[in-house]
Amino acid sequence: MNMRSTRSTVTFSNPFILPGYPGDLPAGDYEVLVEEELLQGLSFEAYRRTATYLTVRGKGAHAGRTELRVTTESDLKEALSRDATTNGTNNHSEAALSPQEALK
Repeated sequence: MNMRSTRSTVTFSNPFILPGYPGDLPAGDYEVLVEEELLQGLSFEAYRRTATYLTVRGKGAHAGRTELRVTTESDLKEALSRDATTNGTNNHSEAALSPQEALK
């Protein structure tokens, strides 16, 4: 099975929450990792998303630590939408929602 991974960055202007995780995450830039698998048996190349992760860097006693938090495309999109509504403008990257650059 052929897999690909793509990375992109999203920016939150305000603290935000992700379903399933306790507490707020601070405003800032976050790397998003999307994993996809190649769909077999088609006459053209197509991929299906299998996982979406948000990279969260530790603070305080956990500084230097990085955690990949499993999320969904819809939860990430909703968090970005809430953040944009709070600011009254949308300055966020859509790249995480439609990745285009494959990693090696």
